[in-house]
Amino acid sequence: MRLLLVEDDPALANSTMRALQSHGWTVDWSTRGEPVPQSVTQDHYDLVVLDIGLAGIDGFETLRRMRAKGSNTPVLMLTARDAVEDRVRGLEGGADDYMIKPFAVAELVARARVLTRRAQARTDDALTLGNLRMDLSARRVFVGEQALELSAREWSVLEYLLGRVGKVVAKEQILQSITGWDDALSENAIEVYVSRLRAKLEPAGLRIRTVRGFGYLLESVEGGT
Repeated sequence: MRLLLVEDDPALANSTMRALQSHGWTVDWSTRGEPVPQSVTQDHYDLVVLDIGLAGIDGFETLRRMRAKGSNTPVLMLTARDAVEDRVRGLEGGADDYMIKPFAVAELVARARVLTRRAQARTDDALTLGNLRMDLSARRVFVGEQALELSAREWSVLEYLLGRVGKVVAKEQILQSITGWDDALSENAIEVYVSRLRAKLEPAGLRIRTVRGFGYLLESVEGGT
């Protein structure tokens, strides 16, 4: 799961990031709201945790611009304001949930999980190609009835490719989708994960084809795509 935290308090942001990362989230951090609407349309995020009291444009305006750009990414708003009108304004503006500072990090993690599960429930809970099936809710991959063992990074790369069957995707796109802004992965690492996936997908009649100069294409060996 990938999350964008928009918070201008460094101490709170760092403690929140550490807690979320310890529960398996990939977390990007922005101190300002201005870049957020563009970020969520260019990159995939499962959740945005958005503070209201930001320098520059505030959380309400950031949220408005996100929704105006067509982003349906779930948003959990954070604020020190406890007035009912502020909560109503946030929810009516398109927020999915609301938490008042100070908050327990354990509750934030729990609410984040609920929001992402709810978002996933609105979409297909599985990706398939040939006799390979990726169960997104259970986070398991099957070739026929046989479970396929994948590392967390291999899972992320395969999920990205399966979600774009029939399209050539660049290594840079895959890299951006599975890492946070502060992660140190390189495009060479993507090549390693793709190589491992190729060996594991061959029994499923699938291949990840290299399209020279462009990227990778996931396809069925029987008949192609």
